[in-house]
Amino acid sequence: MLDLLPSDDSDAGNSALDTSVIPLGERALRGVLRHVVAVGDEAETTYLEVKSPLDMNSKATAAKVAKFLLGAANRRPGEAARYFHGYAVLVIGVQKDGALGVLRGTEAHELEDRLRPYLGPQFPAFEFGRIGIDSDHEVLFVIAQPPEDGQTIFPCHKSYQSDDRRDSLEDGAIYVRGTSNTRPARSGEVLALVERVRRGGRPPISLEVQLLGPICRVDRVDEILESLRCYEEEQFSKQPTPAEDTVGSTLLVLPSSVFGNPKPLSIEDREQALAAWQSKKAEHIARGREHFLGVGMPGAGVQVVSRDRFVSKPHLILTFHNCEVLDYLDPNDAEFEKVVEPVLGPHEPFLASFDHSTIRPLPRGYPVTWSTHGEHAEVVLTPESFRPNVLWTSDQDDYVIIARDPHASSVEVSWELTEDGNDAVTRGEFRVPTDPLVDAADLFKSVFLNTDEDL
Repeated sequence: MLDLLPSDDSDAGNSALDTSVIPLGERALRGVLRHVVAVGDEAETTYLEVKSPLDMNSKATAAKVAKFLLGAANRRPGEAARYFHGYAVLVIGVQKDGALGVLRGTEAHELEDRLRPYLGPQFPAFEFGRIGIDSDHEVLFVIAQPPEDGQTIFPCHKSYQSDDRRDSLEDGAIYVRGTSNTRPARSGEVLALVERVRRGGRPPISLEVQLLGPICRVDRVDEILESLRCYEEEQFSKQPTPAEDTVGSTLLVLPSSVFGNPKPLSIEDREQALAAWQSKKAEHIARGREHFLGVGMPGAGVQVVSRDRFVSKPHLILTFHNCEVLDYLDPNDAEFEKVVEPVLGPHEPFLASFDHSTIRPLPRGYPVTWSTHGEHAEVVLTPESFRPNVLWTSDQDDYVIIARDPHASSVEVSWELTEDGNDAVTRGEFRVPTDPLVDAADLFKSVFLNTDEDL
């Protein structure tokens, strides 16, 4: 199966395991996989365990994974740090000379749900990796985080009886990693874990937070939108009106979406349509403004580094003071009629008009949300973890940040971090210079007209 696992290294035959790396990311995991395929079960150590193909939906598999994680969490920090920077890895779907994998489709959150009864509610976060073998199979990696001084002892929270007693679990038992397996702790190992607890609490969180992308400034947006509405009204007034004596002219207006161009409206119909359009001016301008700025302005993201500290299931709230946040939209999706609602918009008979393009479904567990609260923009980040000294970044195609004051040269950003299982709150703030001021007329022409004509 090695031909299915191309090496990133020039020396593909070298199966020696590099334990100086952090075992996260495809390159590092492929190195682990090549080593396990080369030596099989002999690869097992205090920081690495190997399982041949398993049924990932079975209780037996959940118990095996839980046992590995419990043992990894109960390691001594100093000893663990010698390899993989303290991480430990379980490889599933591999044996010597072959990587058969397991069936694709194992969802991390579903496996977590099956593990939680054994691990308990305060168990540290862990991560998953996968490498595809073929269209139907993949190798799975379960990656335990480094243990730390001050951590509690992690007992098993639920029993499981297996036909092979080595795979059984006992409620209340303390498991540790031996030289090549996970087993119940001996008295000296329990005392060492007690000493780990006594060595003080976890170090304080030191977070470096930066904005990726700009904080935008735009001038004359309302003025330009008002000008465009006047243009729309002017064009509507130029449309032909039938003679007043036309029979039945006020009885029926055929919808253009069904029968092509609509019949000309009577004077009365035109007045009613215009009045209805004008009555929704505030709603139309608000919606048009969001589309205009969403397609016209560049997106932003956030970069985070936790210095020398693993942060489990962080909840990071960033507040951009005196700003608003809007959905970022692909410039190729720019539509004039979404900026300026036509007096006679498209209609579907018997159905309310609905713009499906406004729906932006996010995948389950997406770690970024954004909203405007009062005078401030708020971005919330909820990744699985911030790893020590490892850069975490969000995408720059989620949202656009606009300074409310077009003359502001910089914006204050404050942030607040909480961590799963930790009552402490970490706070910080920084200032971000704003981008050069953009005139809304120039922005509109560049996005919608691509001309140099004056508005």
